[in-house]
Amino acid sequence: MANPLKTFLMPELIKGLSVTARTFFSRKYTLNYPEEKTPQSPRFRGLHALRRYANGQERCIACKLCEAVCPAVCITIDSDVSQDGTRRTTRYDIDLFKCIYCGFCEEACPVDAIVLTRIHEYHMEHRGENIMSKDKLLAVGERCRQGGGRAVSLKARKA
Repeated sequence: MANPLKTFLMPELIKGLSVTARTFFSRKYTLNYPEEKTPQSPRFRGLHALRRYANGQERCIACKLCEAVCPAVCITIDSDVSQDGTRRTTRYDIDLFKCIYCGFCEEACPVDAIVLTRIHEYHMEHRGENIMSKDKLLAVGERCRQGGGRAVSLKARKA
């Protein structure tokens, strides 16, 4: 038979109730989310964006390094030669459900075309919205350039 004093006093129950009492009377931390936001880490990686040069030309040169380095295989790139002889993307898709937001694509890009923004408030309502096409990525890049999402390249963050 077990120790009768231990059985009678139930120390496990008392220990559990003390934890409950401590948390019950401690100060609560409540955040009213849409109005108040928690601070983000400077290393936070959010929604992807494709950037343009100041003259409006796309930065992506279709080198496909981001596609090759992606561990989740979520980036799909098709390219073609444009009229001026440079290679440009015709298709640049990122599957956000597959993406693990590691930032390897951002590090691999030689021209800082793809960046991970600080935007974390996005959702999908319909099937297929998780695929970010080239047009959507460029639109996010424009929005960040105008100050809405504060897209900063990884190389600029390290400096």
